[in-house]
Amino acid sequence: MRIVISLGGNALLHRGDRPDAEVQRANVVRVATALAPLAHDHDLVVTHGNGPHTGPLAGDSTADPAPDAPCPLDLAAARAQGLIGSLLARALRDALPGRRVAALVTHTLVRADDPAFDRPTEPVGRAYAKKPALSLARRRGWHVAEAPDGTWRRVVPAPGPERILETDTVHDLLAGGTVVVCSGGGGVPVTAEAGLLHGTEAVVDKDLAAAQLAGDLKADFLLVLTDVPNVYARYGTRDQRPVLDATPAELRAGHYAAASMGPKAEAAARFVERTGNLAAIGALDAAYEIVHGRSGTLVRPDLAPG
Repeated sequence: MRIVISLGGNALLHRGDRPDAEVQRANVVRVATALAPLAHDHDLVVTHGNGPHTGPLAGDSTADPAPDAPCPLDLAAARAQGLIGSLLARALRDALPGRRVAALVTHTLVRADDPAFDRPTEPVGRAYAKKPALSLARRRGWHVAEAPDGTWRRVVPAPGPERILETDTVHDLLAGGTVVVCSGGGGVPVTAEAGLLHGTEAVVDKDLAAAQLAGDLKADFLLVLTDVPNVYARYGTRDQRPVLDATPAELRAGHYAAASMGPKAEAAARFVERTGNLAAIGALDAAYEIVHGRSGTLVRPDLAPG
């Protein structure tokens, strides 16, 4: 079976963790340990989040007064892909002796006329007080917005993925038995004009990019891993209950929060609708159990009437 896994960025940097190399190395061993049993029996593509890394990499030179000093967001995404891809590839090789593992920097084509470019909403980088945030916005041409906690952050567009440009390369690597790490942070967002690619100051949702890649690869299963054991209806309330099985329509009817479960639910729904195959959402440490139907939230096609 061919499985595409969407791995949350917090698997490498948990909430409150310092971004130290040793912390990330320890966390990635847990990732490899959870995924290795699946790799023994299935073809694996591992995609991952970049959130805890891309913002700091893009912002590490914002204090420089030179106008061209800050790293463009597309290049920061590429740097984060390389960093996380290297950590994951090494840990997976250690967990899978003799197995080929390749980490690939990938690019995600987005439409230049995507409406998201007119509505920057995705926070990136560090938090600021209002005055420094507005000053940076004027100097850098940024959009900034106030967060729920009263701090201010840069916000950028989040266009939808049209195609992962390296899909054919991933397909060839899988055919040779390679475990592929790719599409970090949703991939480096690029637009195409007159046959040329242009990086763009945007981010692509990692789960939606994973669903796009899984569909294009004709994967049998999309596995979305997070830090909860399954999707919960009415999450955070006294009426909270686990959702163990859902169709795409039922999942969308849950109206999950855009900042947490919403993109994961939408990614699973899109993949199932497009392919007629299965998706699931659940906890990293239960990855093997989820694929074998013993944990997580299974997302399945609507049953034909009659």
